[in-house]
Amino acid sequence: MAETIQGLKRTHMCADLGLENVGQEVVLMGWAQRRRDLGGVIFVDLRDRSGIIQIVFDVGISKEVFEKAEAIRNEYVLAVVGNVVKRDAEAVNPKLKTGEIEVKITELRILSKAETPPFYIEEDSDVNEQVRLKYRYLDLRRPDMQKNIILRHKVTKIVRDYFDENGFLEIETPMLTKSTPEGARDYLVPSRVHPGKFFALPQSPQLYKQLLMLSGMDRYFQIVRCFRDEDLRADRQPEFTQIDIEMSFVNVEDVLSINEKLIAKIFKETLGIELTTPFLRLPYQEAMDRFGSDKPDIRFGFELKNLSDIVANSEFKVFADTVAKGGSVRAINAKNCVDKFSRRDLDSLVDFVKIYKAKGMAWIVVTKNELKSPITKFFTDNEIKAILSRMEAEPGDIIMMVADKNEIVYDALGHLRLELARRLDMVKKDDYKFLWVTEFPLLEYDEEEKRYVAKHHPFTSPMDEDIALLDSDPSKVRAKAYDIVLNGVEIGGGSIRIHSTELQQKMFETLGFSKEAAWERFGFLMEAFKYGTPPHGGMAYGLDRLVMLIAGKDSIRDVIAFPKVQNASELMTNAPSEVEPKQLKELHIKLDI
Repeated sequence: MAETIQGLKRTHMCADLGLENVGQEVVLMGWAQRRRDLGGVIFVDLRDRSGIIQIVFDVGISKEVFEKAEAIRNEYVLAVVGNVVKRDAEAVNPKLKTGEIEVKITELRILSKAETPPFYIEEDSDVNEQVRLKYRYLDLRRPDMQKNIILRHKVTKIVRDYFDENGFLEIETPMLTKSTPEGARDYLVPSRVHPGKFFALPQSPQLYKQLLMLSGMDRYFQIVRCFRDEDLRADRQPEFTQIDIEMSFVNVEDVLSINEKLIAKIFKETLGIELTTPFLRLPYQEAMDRFGSDKPDIRFGFELKNLSDIVANSEFKVFADTVAKGGSVRAINAKNCVDKFSRRDLDSLVDFVKIYKAKGMAWIVVTKNELKSPITKFFTDNEIKAILSRMEAEPGDIIMMVADKNEIVYDALGHLRLELARRLDMVKKDDYKFLWVTEFPLLEYDEEEKRYVAKHHPFTSPMDEDIALLDSDPSKVRAKAYDIVLNGVEIGGGSIRIHSTELQQKMFETLGFSKEAAWERFGFLMEAFKYGTPPHGGMAYGLDRLVMLIAGKDSIRDVIAFPKVQNASELMTNAPSEVEPKQLKELHIKLDI
């Protein structure tokens, strides 16, 4: 039968002990990480959240305690009383924080026995993730996982302290809300007391935080759970956490400035890194033209250059016809890569860009004496000279070109530059490069629905000088919107919001909503706008993504205590699961697919 801790009170966490504690009697509690029996002396590595310390059971100190310790196995839960002693010089373990000391045990209680776990509880385990998630409570015992969860706690505490110091109020918003369009698929919750009606779990607190600005709260923040029923990937979960922010009487510069200071504080206090502010700012179109992405990784070069004007009248029909049809020809210069990419490598890169719907990739290898390429024969000397000049090409470079519709060219070359950097091992996880992408298009045309949809959401304000274009050319309207990007990952985004009833109604009309449909779905917000709305704006961060990048991990599952897998299920509890017929009846639901 397991013993209790009655009469014992833990005095220290395991890894909090040091040389200053030598000579003290301590009470420790934790898990047996490892046991070594040397005959007459048993060493156990005792582990708790703080780390590991070596405890020693010596038959010469207590035969009774020693014999009891012979039963200890990995993951047994122990309470021990003992004296801290300095290790002999030859026994010091420099890999352990507590490696200069050990604890000679005088009393042992085995609080809980453990079966052999399905995997070793050790740092950087290479155990299959499916197994780790099935036994997540064991996975979370591993030191590296505990570091991730502790880091997440530290980040959220820094966020709360920072916003409190800057006049923000932390205000909770409802989890059961109204289903509204213009986002991902909602998670719906049937109402028992309103048969046939449903709540939605919030995709974000967007409308509520705007209403808080109308309420005069001035500065709001919340660390909030959000829900989206969408297909998953490494940096996406059906339930995730946002750092949500809204401010009244602000412009774009105000929002960006206060958030740069937040990010700088987080990185200083978690990693000891001093970030330089203000961060680089790139208008959306410039980001696309230079990097082929609205979330560019700027840790390396390989910037895109537009060759359309040079090749528009060339004899190479693939290029000339593309330009004539309104597409573009753009290229990347892989500097000094002649010796790093063989013909087979170039062929593999041709296949790579096809993943992103490009029909192919043309290339020119620049050497000291000649140009090697199957396409140079189609260009005049002046066209070749202009291409080399535009690309700033020198011997040793490889020019890689894609011709197609703009969106395909951007996508293919944007991913190609990332692939080149990956193959050349040019990026380091501890190199942090931030930037803001600004002036996003307000709208984008949905070919399937034959209407404009909001690039961000329908409450984003257009830039003042572009408002007139809502009538004449909606595709050219820029938004007062901004995303913050870290190493090619969007970690947050936001906008200045519409605060005019008339402009909001105009936005709904442009999106194809009738006045009646807009009031049906957003009437509570439109009604609120009648009673005095301050100019306001804000943003939201993906907390999971931010912590993932700070921790140097590749998946947000590594920084979430109990995540879901690819099919939105939880392996540990087997959720989602079937429910009792009685529960369905109470909700007026019948399963009849």
